[in-house]
Parts: sequence; C-alpha cells; structure tokens
Amino acid sequence: MAISFDAALGIHDDALLHRARRAEVLANNIANADTPNFKARDLEFSQILSKASEMQVKQVATAPGHQTNLLEPDLAADMMFRIPNQASVDGNTVEVQQEMARYTENALDYQTSFQFLNKKITGLKSAIKGE
Repeated sequence: MAISFDAALGIHDDALLHRARRAEVLANNIANADTPNFKARDLEFSQILSKASEMQVKQVATAPGHQTNLLEPDLAADMMFRIPNQASVDGNTVEVQQEMARYTENALDYQTSFQFLNKKITGLKSAIKGE
C-alpha cells in the first residue's frame, strides 16, 4: 500500500513555507522602520491558506527546477499594505513595536507548525517500521 505524503501532511508543509515567507516580510518592515515613505506590508495567512485549500490537486514536478508548492504563485499578489494606527510625518507606516509583536507571533506559529509536522513524520516512520 502506497503512502500519500500529501494526504498525510495536508496543507501543513505549505503553511510552514508561508510562515517563513511572512517572517521575511515582517523582518523587512522592521529593517525599513526609518526609511521615509516606506509602506509596511504583510501576508494574510488566512487568505493564502483558503486559496491553497481550494486547489484540488498539487502540481507535479516534471523537472528538478519546477515549483510544487501551493503558495508559490505570485507572492506579491498576496501581499497587502498595512494602515498605521498613528500617521508618521515622513510617510513611513512601520510601527516597530507592532511589527516585532507580529514577528514574534509568527515565529511561534512557525515553531508550532514545525513541531506538528515533526510529530506527523515521526508517526509515519513508526507506521512504516510497524511499531
């Protein structure tokens, strides 16, 4: 009997990838906190996850360079600008404390997703070994 890793892991491997990309976006916001007219951006996890879950079948890689994850297509299309709570004189919309809080929350979510996948893989290994 063949094991389908897509069925076993579900969308969780793609969620882990999305959280890593969101960490990059949030870190970029923090790095540009003092850049005039910089607009803070973010990736909306729930929208990307719903798009990914609507897709019936994952792509199949026909060559080593092909992308096979659900969240890859046009990351910029999923990126949104954030509206600040308090306007800045220089046009920058980054609120450092909020960005750091979002970054920390995203890091915890990443760690949780990683631990979940680790447990799933451990369970699959046990099933394969017949333990």
